[in-house]
Amino acid sequence: SRDAGGASLSRGGSPPRAADMKLKRFLLRYFPPGIVLEYQRRNGDLETKSIDLLNLTPDTDVEVLINQIVFEEPLIKESKKDSLRTMIYKLMDKIENKDNQRYYLFKILRAHILPLTNCAFNKSGSRFITGSYDRTCRVWDTLSGEELLTLDGHKNVVYAIAFNNPFGDKIVTGSFDKTAKLWDANTGQCIHTLKGHQTEIVCVAFSSQGNTVATGSMDNTAKLWDVETGQQLCTLEGHTAEIVSLNFNTDGDKILTGSFDNTAKVWDVTTGVCFFTLAGHRGEISSTQFDFTGDYCVTGSIDRTAKLWDVNSGQCMETLRGHSDEVLDVCFNSTGNRLVTSSADCTARVYNVMTGACISILIGHEGEISKVHFSPNGAKIITASSDRTCRLWNVETGECLQVLEGHGDEIFSCAFNYEGDTIITGSKDNTCRIWKDNFFMPQDDEDEGAGYED
Repeated sequence: SRDAGGASLSRGGSPPRAADMKLKRFLLRYFPPGIVLEYQRRNGDLETKSIDLLNLTPDTDVEVLINQIVFEEPLIKESKKDSLRTMIYKLMDKIENKDNQRYYLFKILRAHILPLTNCAFNKSGSRFITGSYDRTCRVWDTLSGEELLTLDGHKNVVYAIAFNNPFGDKIVTGSFDKTAKLWDANTGQCIHTLKGHQTEIVCVAFSSQGNTVATGSMDNTAKLWDVETGQQLCTLEGHTAEIVSLNFNTDGDKILTGSFDNTAKVWDVTTGVCFFTLAGHRGEISSTQFDFTGDYCVTGSIDRTAKLWDVNSGQCMETLRGHSDEVLDVCFNSTGNRLVTSSADCTARVYNVMTGACISILIGHEGEISKVHFSPNGAKIITASSDRTCRLWNVETGECLQVLEGHGDEIFSCAFNYEGDTIITGSKDNTCRIWKDNFFMPQDDEDEGAGYED
């Protein structure tokens, strides 16, 4: 079974001895559910570790869970049970499915004169960025719809863009001019230009620690760069065709690349050594992703299948069949127990990761579905289609909950913010649309959940 059990303790610093440390505070992590412990070692160093509650549901027996955590985690004493209980109920409130949640059109932004290539949120959704054929990336205020910054300097199409979430103070842009650039997200200043690729850069990603950025190119290589210095750390060589997808795992020590050579590869971020080549697809890879734990990853291919892989052995665990045309996108939910695939056959399919069973088929679009995402709490899925609409779906039943209509051309990009109350859609009609839900309340940008001081 690929089940995570109840509470999984200790991601982060090396496991400390209780006598050597003092709990300073708890922090909530809503998606995926978890509690981060900030503690001080005897030498004064502040460190964190997390308790992952990936199996938390609205039906969880909270008292049993509290007792398990206190028993297994030396940092948490009996006296902290009340704080722990409060936090667990807060987490459970977030994963409750809001059945009556509906989104309405909040703003239409005509972002660029020339076609858009991509759009992406910062973590809270207070800002988003757009890339374009006009050679710029623009930074927008989500609430006001105001353009805050234009990141100007590339000599060709700005194709791939990303914030360094969860921080949101830097942006990376990858361009057809063969370079990537790192920008200060607050001032718009170009911090570094990353030169070294032979051809167009088509994918970029930050590690979640924010210290490394990756670029993938049509020159069949990916490169890793130090965010602070702009220096190239290593080149990931081995693919025999262009790299079209790359992602870091949660811990930032592995990176996954997907290529038109029909394979994906898992690499060591520190050394640039390839751990495994994930071979088995009979067509080009379209998309790749790690699950939250980093134990599994998924690849989607134009061979009409997706494959689930064990990252620690490089073995294929499941081949997910059922689509009648190319698989264009794949995505895990935040806890890693569900994954969704979208296809040129106009459907998306939801799978149980533990069993490989297809649990629902999302039928209703009249054009290919190029992008698919889970809502942060995993209860809904959004799909973006060439039929000019996005649709929201119930994950477990496959019911279509809402159609987001209004774009005048195919939609190539859709995303939720961290809270799940805002959606952004980007279309070939050259507009971005912001959608807000009917529970929308302006949130404090830095709301990480409550912090409980010791």
